[in-house]
Amino acid sequence: MTNTRNKYLFIRILEACNADCFMCEYALSRDTYRFSPEDFAELLPEAVSAGVGYVRFTGGEPLMHREIIELVRMGAEYGMKMSLITNGMFLPRFVDRLAEAGLAQVIVSIDGSSAETHDVYRRSPGMFSAGLEGLRRAGELRIIPRVNTVVGPHNYGQMHDLQGVLTEAGVQQWELSAIKLGREIRYPDPADVLAACEPIYRADPETTLVPLGKRFYGDTPEEQKLYFEESITPRPSGPLCLVTDDVIYLDGKNGRAFSCSCLPHAEDDSGPGGAPLHNASGKVELAGPVFREHADAFKANGPTLCNGCSATAAGYSDDLARLGAVPEWSY
Repeated sequence: MTNTRNKYLFIRILEACNADCFMCEYALSRDTYRFSPEDFAELLPEAVSAGVGYVRFTGGEPLMHREIIELVRMGAEYGMKMSLITNGMFLPRFVDRLAEAGLAQVIVSIDGSSAETHDVYRRSPGMFSAGLEGLRRAGELRIIPRVNTVVGPHNYGQMHDLQGVLTEAGVQQWELSAIKLGREIRYPDPADVLAACEPIYRADPETTLVPLGKRFYGDTPEEQKLYFEESITPRPSGPLCLVTDDVIYLDGKNGRAFSCSCLPHAEDDSGPGGAPLHNASGKVELAGPVFREHADAFKANGPTLCNGCSATAAGYSDDLARLGAVPEWSY
């Protein structure tokens, strides 16, 4: 059956960042690479041909890109629904111009329920209040406000309070995904995690913001055993990972495309992953044969191979398998 859903195109437009988050490989990076408007102009026709309908800029910190407004405007004028992921520090000063340029969704990373905790985790004073201010203003401007939270032993106990903060702020979507540090993550008492977090997922979605996708520790006893004992985050239930049909993640600096937003961060030293952005003739090729071979391999093997899936990716695949369709902005 032909896939008629609009694909998500993630583009890492820079690797520089102003935050010092302890879990991030780009903390305080001063890398000089920038994905340019010229790069985007070359990419956009191919994105249309590949069935892309959503474009999400990521980094690093996208709001450090001097031409971020122009990049958003270009995509919106091309008919793309534009999104970006930010730590939120600069969002209040940019959000009005982003709205004017056509931004449809903004995602702010928030990990604590207050400035006293979040700003410590991100090692960036003022980030919590700036992020919430930007999210509230985004909602006023009809930009969909979303929050992504990295949760682990250090902060799971704050998630109930954070749920209340985000609900009050008018946040419309929330991703709650397990921290990944390339090593085992141990909780002293898994039962306490369930006691603290189950009410979050069981809340009434008519009145309270409920996280997207699967529980970060798994929906089933089998998934929870894998998570708490082996640090394997919940995966698509299988037999296939359907995310690979709908996602293209572009590492602009290295010119590589991946079939899931989690894969570029899980590479080892065995060689470049994904597929080259340019074919042998030098033409941009987002979903050519090499990419499809890469995507098909993870489509078949992801549910048993991947160890760092996000709760949203796993839930997206399961929803497609069960329902055959998903609402807009489900990834």
